[in-house]
This record gives sequence, structure tokens and C-alpha cells, in this order.
Amino acid sequence: MATLKELADIVQGTVVGNAGLKINGISTVQNGKPGTITFLANPRYFKYAEFTKASAVIASNQELLGDRDGIIADNPQLAMSKVLDYFSPQYPLQVGIHASAIIDSSAKVGKGVSIGPNTIVESDVIIGNNSIIGANNVISAESVIGKNSEIKSNVHFYYGTVIGDRCLIHSGAVIGSDGYGFVSEKNTHFKIPQNGKVVIGNDVEIGANCTIDRGTIEDTTIGDMCKFDNSVQIAHNVSIGKGCLLTAHVTIAGSTKIGEFCIFGGQAGAIDHVTIGDRAIFACYTVAMKDLPGGQIYSGAPAREIKEKNRRDAVYVEIKQLKEQLKQLEEKFEVM
Repeated sequence: MATLKELADIVQGTVVGNAGLKINGISTVQNGKPGTITFLANPRYFKYAEFTKASAVIASNQELLGDRDGIIADNPQLAMSKVLDYFSPQYPLQVGIHASAIIDSSAKVGKGVSIGPNTIVESDVIIGNNSIIGANNVISAESVIGKNSEIKSNVHFYYGTVIGDRCLIHSGAVIGSDGYGFVSEKNTHFKIPQNGKVVIGNDVEIGANCTIDRGTIEDTTIGDMCKFDNSVQIAHNVSIGKGCLLTAHVTIAGSTKIGEFCIFGGQAGAIDHVTIGDRAIFACYTVAMKDLPGGQIYSGAPAREIKEKNRRDAVYVEIKQLKEQLKQLEEKFEVM
């Protein structure tokens, strides 16, 4: 439990109303509960502000609060994230190295590292201080895990995988598996050896069941601060700049280069060997099929700047309507 003033200090906001109001948790604005705090960030939820039963509200301006107690913050969503962190349940963590873990004698395990049951740590692996490795993981030879990183259960790091400090890898991720490379001759498919590795920067989060393939010659690289949703597929030799956000089922084909701070909506992606500039935004289901400059919003397959895509769609609708009108006129004249 915390007072409204204590929460305001955490989010660097300004209290409106009763600073000593006791808050015991969080609720959504549409299903607000007495004793909790909620937030208003998306305008589509502003209509609930008047009726919410939450005891306090985080908002960007006082008008949205009405007569309610609350906190004014420049970024209510970020403020709520900090409040959620304050009230997050504290689950028990594996402490120390479980007796069933198998750790090669050549591995270097830092101070304060925890390793869960049945995890395998192969030769010459390096694990940085205070990292947490869950149960049933396989950390293959010569892999490196930085400081203060957390690897959930059932993750496989293939040979030579490198991740930085403060990373979070969720369950089911497979990092460093072979890229999809074959040469065909006379109806026979010959596998291309994948001799690179995967290198992931600092402060990266990889969602559940993501797959990131190792490079063929050079490495597959993921920049600092990237955040991947569940079931993202990154093919061999891909380079992703820092701060990129990839949501569920994004697929990036081989040897594609993605700039910094790009955003991919659900099931968006890119074909192989394209280059995408910094701060490009891809709507859901959008596919980059050629090099694209950054700083724009794209939509469609192939991806086009969204205003151009909308114009094309409008013309298509108009033509379809004209065809229908012509068809009706033809039928009318046939009757006459």
C-alpha cells in the first residue's frame, strides 16, 4: 500500500486532491475498484473517467480528473508502468545453482548467478554477475550471457550466442539455430553451413517462442534496447538497429538491414536483402519488398507510404463503384 503522494514521487508527477489517500493496487478505468488507482492515456477511454470507481486517476491534465483525486503526469502510460512495477507481485526466484544443473568445468559463472533445475551449461560459456538462468535451458558452448540478465525456462542458446547486460529472454526462445540456406542442383538440395552466430545487445527483451537464426558468414545482430513480442522470426544475417519494436509474428527474412527505432506491427515483415531506414513504422500485415527510407509510416504488401496506399485504395474503390454503375446502366438499356 502507498499514499497518493508516495506514488506521485515515484512517477515524478503532481498530486491533485488528497495526498494522503491510501492506494492498495491498480485497476482499469472501465472496471475501476475502490482503493485502487487507474490511468487515462488513450482518448477512447476518456468516456469512462466520469464513472470509474477507482479512488484515484493518473492523467495528463487536471480537466480529465474532474473532482477526483489523482496525479498529473506528462506521460500517464509511463507513469502507470512505474506504478505497476511498484505493485508487482514478488514471485520466489531460484537462488544459487540447483543440484541437477550440469555445468562444464570450463564455464565461467559470475558472482550471484542463479541456475535452475536441469539446465545444461556447456564448455567455455560465460555468465555475468547476478544473472538468473531458469530451468531446463541449454546454453551451448562458447555462449556469453551478460550481467543482470534473466533467461526464463526452456530456452536454447546455440553455439556461440552472445547476449548483453540486463536482457530478458522468455520461455521457448531459440537463439542461434541454423539459418534457412540451401543450394539446389539437379533436384538435390545442398545445405549451406551457417558459421556465424547471434549477437544481442544490452537491455533487450525477447518474447516467448521467438527464433533468431545465426548468420551464414557474418553474425545476426540485434541492437541495444530492442523489444520483441512473442513468436518473432529473425532469419540469418539480419541486422536490427537499436531501439526497434517488433510485435507478434513479425518475420524478417535473411540479410535484411533495419535501422534504429523502427516499429513493426503484428505480422508485418520484410523480404530478404532489403534495407530499411531509421524510425520507419510498419502497420500490421505490411511487407517491405524493396529498400525503404526511414521516418515514414508504411502500409500494404508491397509496403508503400501510408498516404499513397490510402490514395490507391480510394481509387480502387471508386473504379469498383464505377464498374457497378456501368453494369447497372447496361442492364437498364438491355431491358429498354
